[in-house]
Amino acid sequence: MPLERLDEPGLGLTGTTWNRVSPKLVWTELVTVLVIGVVVTAGCVLLGVVNDGFGAPAGTVWTLVGIVAAIVTLVTAVLTPRRIRAIGYALRDDDLVLRRGLMWQRFTAVPYGRMQLVDVNRGPLDRALGMSELKFVTAAAATNVRIPGIPAADADELRDRLVELAESRRAGL
Repeated sequence: MPLERLDEPGLGLTGTTWNRVSPKLVWTELVTVLVIGVVVTAGCVLLGVVNDGFGAPAGTVWTLVGIVAAIVTLVTAVLTPRRIRAIGYALRDDDLVLRRGLMWQRFTAVPYGRMQLVDVNRGPLDRALGMSELKFVTAAAATNVRIPGIPAADADELRDRLVELAESRRAGL
């Protein structure tokens, strides 16, 4: 589904048709954030209770760290739906452009001719929700481009399209 507004002045992306990731990705991200947040918070509070029993001031410190972890988890969980809506990708004539980020926006362009591998990953929660993640390997050593939350049928179709484009535009490899 196209995004309403992802055109950034000066980036040459005006008029680009952006595609959103599945809204179901919010659930996988929320589960991850909440599980990790609850485990860290509980561990810190438990350390605080155990250390407080020995009369050490470390118990108070661990309890405060647990409270901070709970606040960070809550803020992250509240921002997760908006963060997921900010993820978009576009297929242009010569490259794939990925956009993500709320405060620190990041635009990544991957030229089709530099793509060496397009990998489709589906974890257990993704499979249950009918989603996939596309990962791209390029000629650059530090490339970590991935598009999470693509519906499974669309991911297979997009992978085949990108492989076809990459093979037709192979550049100097």
